[in-house]
Amino acid sequence: MGFFKKLFKLIFSRMVLVGLLLVLQVAVIVVGIAFLSNYFVYFYAFFWLLSLGVVIWLNSQKYNPSFKLAWTIVILLLPVFGGLFYIICGTNRPTRKFANQMNSICRQTNSLMVQDPAIMDKLRERDESAAIQSRYITNIASFPVYENTATEYLSPGEKKFERLKEELEKAKHYIFLEYFIIEEGIMWDSVLEILRRKVEEGVEVRVIYDDVGCLQTLPYRYDEKLRKMGIKAKVFNPFTPSLAIKMNNRDHRKIVVIDGHTGFTGGINLADEYINAYEKHGHWKDASIMLQGEAVWNLTVMFLQAWNFEKREDEDFEQFKPRIHWEKEFPDDGFVQPYGDSPMDGETVGESVYMNLISRAKHYVYINTPYLIVDNELYTTLSLAAKNGIDVRIVTPHIADKWYVHIVTRAYYKQLIKAGVKIYEYTPGFIHSKTFVCDDHLGTVGTINMDFRSLYMHFECGVWMYDSSAVMQVKEDFLKTLEICQPISLEDCNKVSVITRFLRGVLRLFAPLM
Repeated sequence: MGFFKKLFKLIFSRMVLVGLLLVLQVAVIVVGIAFLSNYFVYFYAFFWLLSLGVVIWLNSQKYNPSFKLAWTIVILLLPVFGGLFYIICGTNRPTRKFANQMNSICRQTNSLMVQDPAIMDKLRERDESAAIQSRYITNIASFPVYENTATEYLSPGEKKFERLKEELEKAKHYIFLEYFIIEEGIMWDSVLEILRRKVEEGVEVRVIYDDVGCLQTLPYRYDEKLRKMGIKAKVFNPFTPSLAIKMNNRDHRKIVVIDGHTGFTGGINLADEYINAYEKHGHWKDASIMLQGEAVWNLTVMFLQAWNFEKREDEDFEQFKPRIHWEKEFPDDGFVQPYGDSPMDGETVGESVYMNLISRAKHYVYINTPYLIVDNELYTTLSLAAKNGIDVRIVTPHIADKWYVHIVTRAYYKQLIKAGVKIYEYTPGFIHSKTFVCDDHLGTVGTINMDFRSLYMHFECGVWMYDSSAVMQVKEDFLKTLEICQPISLEDCNKVSVITRFLRGVLRLFAPLM
């Protein structure tokens, strides 16, 4: 009976119903075009010419070459349907209305994000190369760099969970949470219990969760349940059964802000596999970072931008900025710069931060990433650094969470290893950390995967650091993790079967569309 109950629940789940509606839309379009093409040669010619025009237009745009190649092949293989499908849901640019909503909010908050020139000058005096990297984030993403911010690296997820509960208990004014995935269980239920008590104490609590991320983990209209508890809640970009490109623009961030002076971000969602409460893909290795101090303001603004994305609220953001003498309350811990990456601005901030770290390294770059699906720019940057004698090491999972994504990740091994990049797989299970550390001085911890979705389509965030405590903590954790990883050699890459190589090649070709 248990099996049939689960099957019934799956069949009538929101995910399946929405999926069926999407398939129905595609079927209607295909049948409609096929019918018209079979009976009217002019319609066939029209759709064929439309596809040809789309290919010509697509290859004239400032898109990633891999993205353009993948869609060009799809359209040429399906010349009648391909062009129309690309117009409906293929472009990686958001709709104008969707982009205008977010860009309008960002313009309103830019006045709240003013860089202190004295801090930038001080960083420049310490390290000109680091200042150049920081200035890019300030100028392009509008997130300043700060001092007076303590950093603490938290890995694995169990450590973040304990520190998060400790800090939530201290909240006196407000708590903001923004997550890609929330799932009922040990982790979320424990956090929710604290949130409920804090609401009763008069603390303002707001929660944002991504609708696609929580499609299988939370009941439909879970936000209404939270509101009944006194928690303000919003669903980011509600998922609808429509062939619309904006459905690809998900909120992949994981942000916690407590009273404006304490913040968390990183790869860890609020679900039990992230704290190894149960084994899903072997041992789950993840990472987060806790900030305490002035730099938390960047995370606060990111949250408020997302909160006001679809439903404007006429509120003064300054009210959430603590009136604290930062220099007295928080010790100097290097330079800290939380940054956001949005698909709305046409700038791949997350990828540029990564490439800056790699290309400006003098001795080493150590990277943790769950997915190694890089575009030509990142591949070239990694390869050139290794060829220049930089010690480039990358740790990826040994046990996959998505088999097809893992196949594509492994498809990049051979070329990178030939260039001199050292690749390791996390033998105990799945590594979900997204961390970079460079030359004992620079590092970043965040939500940004090395794949096309994170780099081009999702809302993401990270924390760039120079000479902060967490930088060396990231390095120490990386080296300790290497002890239980297996190195991948060229011989390992050559051992795979012809069928596996072919599958890797095909999936790699269409990786930008996954």
